[in-house]
Amino acid sequence: MNERDLAGKIVRHLDSAADGLSAETLARLQVARRSALARYAEVREPASGIAWAGELAARLGGGRWLAPRYLVATAALILGLLGVVYWQATPNHAGELAEIDAGLLTDELPINAYLDKGFDAWLKRPSR
Repeated sequence: MNERDLAGKIVRHLDSAADGLSAETLARLQVARRSALARYAEVREPASGIAWAGELAARLGGGRWLAPRYLVATAALILGLLGVVYWQATPNHAGELAEIDAGLLTDELPINAYLDKGFDAWLKRPSR
């Protein structure tokens, strides 16, 4: 049950109860209501602590920045920025591979010598 349904039920119940009242009782209730409204004065109390922050946030933002379209756009922007940072931070392996290829092609040894498993052992052997 939402608030409007509850309010409607309360109004119907009060209206049906008011229909059974006498004219004298209705007149007394009306006089009492008028005197109560005449004495009513809204008293504003000073806020303690940081209670003013909520009112300030409501005035400045109004909650419109928490709308789903703004949250989705902000999340997409953050993910895009993280992607760019990750892309810039990863090392460039293509440049390293190009250096290795250039070194192999300019060397006097044939490429098959580098592929031979015994060649690595021969390089690690101490020279005489």
